[in-house]
Amino acid sequence: MHEAPRGALGHWIKIKDKKIFNYQAVVPSTWNASPRDAKGQRGPYEAALVGTPIADPNKPLEILRTIHSFDPCLACAVHVLDANGNEMVKVKVS
Repeated sequence: MHEAPRGALGHWIKIKDKKIFNYQAVVPSTWNASPRDAKGQRGPYEAALVGTPIADPNKPLEILRTIHSFDPCLACAVHVLDANGNEMVKVKVS
């Protein structure tokens, strides 16, 4: 496990008969985008978003800015859901 600029980075490899048998990488975005743990503790993205003021709920740019501050390796889209899980707004940055 190594500490990279965006967070913990791990690579695991198994070699069998001089060939790669299994390879696994856990990148910082895996940790940062993680859901709540077994004790109910929020993952980094969720923790960073809680309490963030949103100037315009129809254009929640603050959400994108907050998530982008983690420099994630994922598509740039945000879905805003209400308490019942219904999509209120979808924002895609191209």
